Amino acid sequence: MIRATAPGPGHPPATGAAAPPATTAQLQERLLRWYAAHGRDLPWRHTTDPYAVLVSEVMLQQTQVPRVLVRYGPFLERFPTLAALAEAPLSDVLAAWLGLGYNARALRLKRAAEAAPQSLPRDLDALRALPGIGPYTARAVLVFAHNADLAAVDANVRRVLTSELALPHDLSPAALQAVADAVLPKGHSRDWHNALMDYGSLVLTARATGIAPRTRQTPFRGSPRERRARLLRRLVEGGPLTLPAAAEALGVPLAACRETAASLVADGLLVDDAGLLRVGDR
Repeated sequence: MIRATAPGPGHPPATGAAAPPATTAQLQERLLRWYAAHGRDLPWRHTTDPYAVLVSEVMLQQTQVPRVLVRYGPFLERFPTLAALAEAPLSDVLAAWLGLGYNARALRLKRAAEAAPQSLPRDLDALRALPGIGPYTARAVLVFAHNADLAAVDANVRRVLTSELALPHDLSPAALQAVADAVLPKGHSRDWHNALMDYGSLVLTARATGIAPRTRQTPFRGSPRERRARLLRRLVEGGPLTLPAAAEALGVPLAACRETAASLVADGLLVDDAGLLRVGDR
């Protein structure tokens, strides 16, 4: 742990440029010290297994921590390795995922395991080349599994850096990434990112800072996402259905059910076998 020398944020830069060294050092000391005293005890922080880290990162995408806490342990018990996940039927994977939402994430996680069933690459570009692993997730896996000297910017990291360094709220992702790279304390990447994420979740929230997220989720109730989730759950838990039976089970018009099923088929989550809908196992 870096020893703190002076509290307080220092003098933030006037533009999106990297913070001056003194400000950077003070910010690092203060946030790492705060994290040592107030950081959350989360199960994925007790492992450096790249696979377990990847599972946590995918689950946490657009999903609140309390919901992930319920599913994370049981999912890893059911699929303890990349190979186990790669070999599992998609219906089993989705059954373990139900309740987290955005079920296509489970499919993408399985496809990544199928592409690398023995081990995840330690190279950033190779990791990003796997199905469904974007730039943030690839960086986060390397940070939390290997303490790599990389900066990963999510919504919390963006909000903390924007607030603490008085950055423009509309700073471009590339410019913000440059700032994050510049203030990264080398050799302390894992603790640093945990500190940023906890400080953003517990202290510098969107309400406290007035810094709006770049994107907002649309309401779930009554949305196409809700119909997708309900149909997928019905098929995972109850088995295949014809389209009319699915529409009746969901209490929606046949046309709406057909549209919902088509979107799930397009995503690879369902298969339409001559009018019989089932989970899209290969």
